Amino acid sequence: MSLHPSFLTRPLTHRALHDVTDGRPENSRAAIRAAMDAGYGIEIDVQLSSDGQAMVFHDYSLGRLTGESGAVALRTAEDLGTIPLKGGDGEGIPTLPEILALVAGKVPLLIEIKDQDGAMGPDVGPLERAVADALVGYDGPVAVMSFNPHSVADMALHAPSVARGLTTSSWLAEDWPTIPADRRAELAPIPDYDRVGACFISHESTDLERDRVAELKAAGAVILCWTIKSAEEERAARWIVDNVTFEQYLA
Repeated sequence: MSLHPSFLTRPLTHRALHDVTDGRPENSRAAIRAAMDAGYGIEIDVQLSSDGQAMVFHDYSLGRLTGESGAVALRTAEDLGTIPLKGGDGEGIPTLPEILALVAGKVPLLIEIKDQDGAMGPDVGPLERAVADALVGYDGPVAVMSFNPHSVADMALHAPSVARGLTTSSWLAEDWPTIPADRRAELAPIPDYDRVGACFISHESTDLERDRVAELKAAGAVILCWTIKSAEEERAARWIVDNVTFEQYLA
């Protein structure tokens, strides 16, 4: 189990090639079409609907990205599909199967499974199963990742042939105010890489000089990073990483 080579040759658009001034909200169909048209790879996020569907949406609540409020997890997939994304042409929140059908293997697709435990703990499973079910029969370069190692381990059970990795971070308190300090301290040295059968990490771009990143790279791990926002940042990151996830400019 390893990343498809295209994950190393096509820069990855963060939440697809989004730009609300151009009618392309993040994680939207329009942003995904734009990324494909430009020949880029795509990173998307998934959350769980109340009826167990994987929805392509970053936040846990609706307020920032739509005109509605409340938790994504309290709405059905059908309901979420009718809620227009801000800055778009009226399109609602897509399901993962809809996006898989749209991408159809044309470019590499990296799926980040958002933590459903709330504290990066073991209370996971339904979203991972929904993602695994959606990927059955998908014929194209695809990989999954999560900040929560329990989620990645669960994907190993439900979709063992799908490449998987860890989204990793410096785990500073100001960036993760809801995660207990002891849990952040556990996660910072990336101790679960081998246990979950990962083949890559996607690490915070401002923390790439961490010794553990170099150690994993020397051991054969693919190193991706998030989120590069300028050509200057990209040039600096590429001394270390195999590929970048980017937004706000064209990599």
